[in-house]
Amino acid sequence: MTNLTFHHTDIGNPEKAGTTSISNDVIEITAGGADIWGTIDQFHFAYCELVGDFHVTVHLEAFSKADLYSKAGIMVRETLDAGSKHAFMVAFPDNNLRNHNNGGIEFQYRTETDGECVAIYPENDTAVPPVYPVDYPLVWMKMTHAGDRFDASFSQDGSTWKPYCSHQLKLASALLVGLGVTSHNPGETVTARFSNLVIG
Repeated sequence: MTNLTFHHTDIGNPEKAGTTSISNDVIEITAGGADIWGTIDQFHFAYCELVGDFHVTVHLEAFSKADLYSKAGIMVRETLDAGSKHAFMVAFPDNNLRNHNNGGIEFQYRTETDGECVAIYPENDTAVPPVYPVDYPLVWMKMTHAGDRFDASFSQDGSTWKPYCSHQLKLASALLVGLGVTSHNPGETVTARFSNLVIG
């Protein structure tokens, strides 16, 4: 795992408290929370503090399900406030149809503090099989931040990467960068197991 100081906390006061355990290369996050969406987020966040440009890659080995919209992935946000501006590369627990997404990967962001979240869906949301499928443990995610640009990519083997999207989003120079998990079911928790986290 990357050699950075990690913190972890619940965001938005979820009904079910979350936890983060780190053992060697494996990060296991258990989280409650209503969602990461709308104007207020509820989730568990494991993060470090960074200034300037960076890239994040991680292997999401497993992810349990409490709701169709349970979410885990790479989270970048300005603050620990529930309505913080953010960029979030999302993995869902399976490939069931969700709105304009027939796969398990998505990108979302919040442009204004306490504003509504927006999702970027796959360009081809009817492909069979999906263009961005989740078939655990074959799920790797990458986010790159350069200036005001965020690039998100997906891989099934950690070597061959498929671009998901590029998006311009102006955030503060100092950011909280790491892994976010939400149950999307306030009365239940989910668990996501990550490994091979690199932040550089």
